[in-house]
Amino acid sequence: MTENTQQQNPAPITELPTQYAPAEVEGTLYERWVERGYFSADAAGEKPPYTVVIPPPNVTGSLHLGHAFEHTLIDALTRRKRMQGFETLWQPGMDHAGIATQNVVERELAKEGKSRHDLGREEFIERVWKWKGESGGQISGQMRRLGDGVDWDRERFTMDEGLSQSVQTIFKKLYDDELIYRAERIINWCPRCLTAISDIEVEYQDDDGELVSMKYGEGDETIVVATTRAETMLGDTAVAVHPDDERYKHLVGKQIKLPLTDRTIPVVADEHVDPEFGTGAVKVTPAHDPNDFEIGQRHDLPNIAVMDEHAVITVPGPFQGLDRLEARSAIVGALRAEGRIVAEKRPYAHSVGHCSRCKTTIEPRLSMQWWVKVGPLAKAAGDAVRDGKVKIHPQEMEKRYFDWVDNLHDWCISRQLWWGHRIPVWYGPNGEVVCVGPDDEAPTGEGWTQDSDVLDTWFSSGLWPFSTLGWPEQTDSLAKFYPNSVLVTGYDILFFWVARMMMFGLYAMDGTPPFHTIVLHGMVRDQFGKKMSKSFGNAVNPLDWMDKYGSDAVRFTLARGANPGTDVPIGEDWVQGSRNFANKIWNATRFALMNGATIEGDLPPVEQLSATDRWILSRLNATVAEVDALYDDYQFAKLSDALFHFAWDEVFDWYVELSKTTFMGGGDAAKVSGRVLGEVLDVTLRLLHPIVPFVTETLWTTLTGRESLVIAEWPKDSGFRDAGAEREIETLQQVITEVRRFRADQGLQPGQKVPARLSLDGTALAPHEAAIRQLLRLQPEGESFAATATLPVSGATVALDLSGTIDVAAERKRLAKDLAAAEKEKAQATAKLGNEAFLAKAPDNVVDKIRGRLTKADADIIRLQAQLDGLPAA
Repeated sequence: MTENTQQQNPAPITELPTQYAPAEVEGTLYERWVERGYFSADAAGEKPPYTVVIPPPNVTGSLHLGHAFEHTLIDALTRRKRMQGFETLWQPGMDHAGIATQNVVERELAKEGKSRHDLGREEFIERVWKWKGESGGQISGQMRRLGDGVDWDRERFTMDEGLSQSVQTIFKKLYDDELIYRAERIINWCPRCLTAISDIEVEYQDDDGELVSMKYGEGDETIVVATTRAETMLGDTAVAVHPDDERYKHLVGKQIKLPLTDRTIPVVADEHVDPEFGTGAVKVTPAHDPNDFEIGQRHDLPNIAVMDEHAVITVPGPFQGLDRLEARSAIVGALRAEGRIVAEKRPYAHSVGHCSRCKTTIEPRLSMQWWVKVGPLAKAAGDAVRDGKVKIHPQEMEKRYFDWVDNLHDWCISRQLWWGHRIPVWYGPNGEVVCVGPDDEAPTGEGWTQDSDVLDTWFSSGLWPFSTLGWPEQTDSLAKFYPNSVLVTGYDILFFWVARMMMFGLYAMDGTPPFHTIVLHGMVRDQFGKKMSKSFGNAVNPLDWMDKYGSDAVRFTLARGANPGTDVPIGEDWVQGSRNFANKIWNATRFALMNGATIEGDLPPVEQLSATDRWILSRLNATVAEVDALYDDYQFAKLSDALFHFAWDEVFDWYVELSKTTFMGGGDAAKVSGRVLGEVLDVTLRLLHPIVPFVTETLWTTLTGRESLVIAEWPKDSGFRDAGAEREIETLQQVITEVRRFRADQGLQPGQKVPARLSLDGTALAPHEAAIRQLLRLQPEGESFAATATLPVSGATVALDLSGTIDVAAERKRLAKDLAAAEKEKAQATAKLGNEAFLAKAPDNVVDKIRGRLTKADADIIRLQAQLDGLPAA
């Protein structure tokens, strides 16, 4: 629906409640938008497409500030594009979140005294689907609270039938192209969740552990190694030294005794070893360390696993059956008893990986898993950005992207879970391996079994830009809306999600990347820049702020902090300030409606417009152009700030105030101002709508009598500029600002009236005398008028009669003191800037700061001297 076909409300409302109450309008407005189909995207339409996918939140999740931030930015982009006439699709959906969801349901079972094994695989999966239907997806309702303009009819879930077909299709294609294989490698293993986990699911933190130096070998053939994981020494199959390390050349190739075992292990030379670190010798445990595994591959070392999936020692002997931490202490004690402990350092702070779900310490473990051979896929993903097919914003993030895709290791895609996309591979009784596509019949018969593992959640979410559009079927939606226009997501998942979407999109869609532009934002932090966390006590539920201040206030605060690629600080005071901004918009529109503001008819011809009218229309068009340019550069903070200052400062604080005199006078001039004010509010509300949709919708429909701002036309810069009017009103602003400052300096109350003589003849300010007197509370001069203070400002003179209102002698003394301080500041700054030695050594920012001090001192001197000159003799 275009603006031209918008329905008119039965009768324009010209009055608004005295206060804006977000809770009374937001929910109703949103449901009206959805019911009327404003957010629905038509694949058969002729409009140009604009597509954005939602980074799918976990089905277990709820709205947090990071979601609210990201969704605000996407919603702003899509609302603007919809207003610009694009067929706009914001694709919603949720991720099945394998580990997180399975953990939730297993905890529910534990309350019943059961485990998933008590139910069996099929019944457990049924239980998860039941939980999903009853409790999962609460974030969808919270997204509605925020105002997300998504096409709910297209909502997808990474485990629904269509997406499952997409997963099976691409697995089969990769398998047939020999880009998926099964192999034994080191993976991140969670002994609590009992599965391999991806790098993104590992959280690193500094833990207090111990660093133990141990002596291997006997006599002249001894060598000292250090470790924080003494329990893994039971699986050592070598000691490695650098080939050029003279200290150990006599040992390379020899066998030395491994303590506490009946084995000997070789000393090998490997360039991976840093001879400057520690003793220059490292123990090699290929089955329990990724770097050691690589050394083992290079030297054909055996892989000896010493722990089971629960991280319990399995090596026969005195340590068998001990948990890894119990074994660590016992082994160090046994080595100490043999005199093999050379040094012990505890506590020893070092970085340790933890499962992001259950916080258990991760165990590197050799395991048979499924892998994606990422080499050719990663190269294509890198080339797409290098060739300009895909742009990353901000551009400086490209280096991080290349650092990742150019050095990507093969991707472990199998997980030892039950909830997820089961790997479509069957094993036969005679060693057969068959990969089954969605159109293939799975093998049947005695001895055939399906692989028990499921796929990494990132495997299915990596297909999101095209699987949600119906791929592998060649649907109308796929033809219309792929590739996506832009991806908006956090820099923290640039590697894990964005890179995977790039690899899969280019591979599955014949070299067409999944999106044209990648816009990366930072993380939301508290007002002091600290990461938000429940443990820090600074985590915020955005719904609480929405309840208190309204969704628009939360959205505007988040958008105003969104500088590209940088973290976003946010505090409740800032949200309160945004609520005040919404109230300001409300009150200004209410004033306009009560004074005849209208959008009916064309704007009056230029010759009928006052300088004030021409100024605001000039500034309005300049703001439209500025906001458009900033949107196209994804500068959300700057465009929000530009809108804030234009709306609050120029429209509400200046134009509305300057127009009051005109409205009071009535007649044709008031009608002209009413039409101009209506135009300015109409365009301003349109510009603000993508970021603050609720308050603007309420005001715009009231102002215009039309159906909805959601489907209104985005403003265009008409090209109208009036530099003369802008200079004239800037001069007027200077006069009013300077006199207001003088009044405040004298301690006069804002509403206190003062007799004044205005000398404006021959200046551009002459037509503005009534407005100046109105805004400055200046009375006409009476017969007893005595000019006790004279202010020359911008070519005009304002003489004030302050008789009886100030102590002239005390005021002269105060001003003289302030003037002396300003002159001293100027002298100091001038001296520094005249010192060549100082300028040669001082950083640029320090020099700039001093130049700023000099500029301010000059301005203060002029202002204070003028005030002194304006006072009568004491």
